Amino acid sequence: MLILSTSTVLGQDCSRVWLKGRVTDTLQTQAFYNLMVVNRTSGLGVFGQPDGSFGVYVNANDSITLSVKGYYMVGFRVKPDSTCQHNVNMAIIEKGTDLQEVVIRPLKTIQQVKEERAALALRETRSVTGLEAFQSPITALYQRFSQREQSKAAVAAMQYKDSQEAILKELLRLYVAYDIIEMSDEEFESFIAFLNMDEDFLKTASDMELVTFIKDKFEHYKRIR
Repeated sequence: MLILSTSTVLGQDCSRVWLKGRVTDTLQTQAFYNLMVVNRTSGLGVFGQPDGSFGVYVNANDSITLSVKGYYMVGFRVKPDSTCQHNVNMAIIEKGTDLQEVVIRPLKTIQQVKEERAALALRETRSVTGLEAFQSPITALYQRFSQREQSKAAVAAMQYKDSQEAILKELLRLYVAYDIIEMSDEEFESFIAFLNMDEDFLKTASDMELVTFIKDKFEHYKRIR
């Protein structure tokens, strides 16, 4: 929920404006699993529902963009009515297919990336502990000091780091597709290193917390480049 500044509409004091709406494809029935409502004035946004509906509190005169992967973006200014609401229904147009373009890999959905973040965990190598260590002290000592076991732990750590970077790259590709940031694939690795994101935050943050954090970091990243 966005708590925003006061505006007066038809003599009524609106501290917040409830923006409610829906996007539709007039040519076919479609589910919009990647609908994003971006407030370009505040730099924040929310994800819509699969049926194309959305609702969010905004300021009067905020600039809003509706973005759906595969469709042209549409935008408008918030003009509240006498009840401090703005209702909008927007027909969106699917982008034509360029036959000369080669699609290298499909974008994952926000939900797919969210599930990958939740499942992110360090692959643990088996170790002898507790009663088993007491029963087999030689094996326990071997696992503790052997080069092979240390190598397995190092490989697991590298795989974990690679998994983190892969998830961050998927997020960046989505944010680029939704025009949240402008970045080339070649910049992803250097920006991810600049992010130095905490692994717990990556696993547990909400979609909007990630959008806000990465967008702010990207503004900083651009200033020092």
